[in-house]
Amino acid sequence: MNILFVCLGNICRSPTAEGVFRQRVRAAGLEDRVHIDSAGTGDWHVGKGPDPRTCRAALQRGYDLSPLRARQVAAEDFQRFDLILAMDHDNLLRLKDIQPDHARAELDLLLRRYGLGRGVVPDPYYGGADGFEQVLDLIEAASDALLAEIKGRL
Repeated sequence: MNILFVCLGNICRSPTAEGVFRQRVRAAGLEDRVHIDSAGTGDWHVGKGPDPRTCRAALQRGYDLSPLRARQVAAEDFQRFDLILAMDHDNLLRLKDIQPDHARAELDLLLRRYGLGRGVVPDPYYGGADGFEQVLDLIEAASDALLAEIKGRL
């Protein structure tokens, strides 16, 4: 199973989802069966690490995001991944706009898929530290639900 998490710049929400979910998958002993990545719909931060505030908040909960580097969604991602999960409606629409014909990936909103929150992971970039904590809370809950779904599929 190949899963891609997507936000706008790939420096806050989607790398958080990648790091949290990767740890959940490792703890479940499924790292050989589940491939996880993250990307952004924009190209502003390609090659850069996650936002320092994202890294700080994640590290306080035991998630090391420092090895991750931002990249932009590519056309081949729609063939490589089984499931592409966007953090919000705007990014889901951008994904649908660039999705090639005959793409195999299923597109969805991460939180909406599991009936969590208001269906979207809010962008913490222009806010304070509490926004990054909220993102972690939402993504941890969604990661648990996603892991349960994957276990049911494997």
